[in-house]
Amino acid sequence: MGARPSDGRSAGPRRVRGNLPPVPRATAGRPSSSRSRQPVGRAPLAARVDLLERPAVRAAVRDDPGRMRRFVRRHGWRAYAIPFLTVATLFTLVDLALNEAPSAPSQSASATTVATPSVPAPTTAVAPSAPAQGDAGPTETEAPTLETTYVEVGAGSLSVVDGSSQVYGTGPLSRFIVEVEDGIDVAGAGFAEAVTLTLGDQRSWGAGGRMSFQRVDAAAAAAGQFDFRVALVSPGSMERYCPGVGTGGYTSCRYGDRAVINLARWATAVPHYDGDIATYRQYVVNHEVGHALGNGHVDCPGPGQLAPVMLQQTLDLEGCVKNAWPYP
Repeated sequence: MGARPSDGRSAGPRRVRGNLPPVPRATAGRPSSSRSRQPVGRAPLAARVDLLERPAVRAAVRDDPGRMRRFVRRHGWRAYAIPFLTVATLFTLVDLALNEAPSAPSQSASATTVATPSVPAPTTAVAPSAPAQGDAGPTETEAPTLETTYVEVGAGSLSVVDGSSQVYGTGPLSRFIVEVEDGIDVAGAGFAEAVTLTLGDQRSWGAGGRMSFQRVDAAAAAAGQFDFRVALVSPGSMERYCPGVGTGGYTSCRYGDRAVINLARWATAVPHYDGDIATYRQYVVNHEVGHALGNGHVDCPGPGQLAPVMLQQTLDLEGCVKNAWPYP
């Protein structure tokens, strides 16, 4: 036995500084005592790190619902805003992709486009300075049934027939333009020539030096350098250019500075003209231009006499003989 210390305490085992040797694991099947617990030190920390590296332990930590609560506590309202903004952005991109308009028309649509002259005329009706006039009867008499050899409804727009004429007559000059509705399959040049020759005839409104006429071109039309216009319009578009007149799609009319000739009457005339389409065309031009010049309707002066050009010959001759001229 060794010597006792001078302070009277019994001698114990000496403490040695440094790492302790590892404690042996408990024998299998026997519970370990409190002495077998490992003190906190570097070796136990290494053992815990190794434990976290095991797959089963990593899965358990990943699936721990407490991670979401910690994320919310850490980031606050951003934890809800970021997912919401992400979903909203995706929905916006999908909506833009689905609703994008096509950049070019289809081939079938371009194939049905109606070609129109290069100089369009204004398609809005001019407000008349005097009451509009037409040949509709007061009782709206039903139009006779005629064989149709014309387009019933055109495109609805008008185009100026380009070209000009000499001056016809010796009186004060009245200039006019000629318009044709698009899509009615009528040669504009032929219609313009017929109107010009009618107004230039010595039996028309310029007879005896009363006035003179000249057809002007599209440039003058665009500049507004004309006094009146003569238009050829399909029956289905008559109410567009003669609103409220009551043509019924059958008669012609005058509205504002425009004498509107009904294509149906131009093509087939009326039954009591007995097929004389040429004479009826001269009559309807002189009659509607007569309205544009300020003339109103008149009655038949007596049975067997020439019908005045301002008689409503489209509806009835009233016992008179057909006549196309103001000064026959």
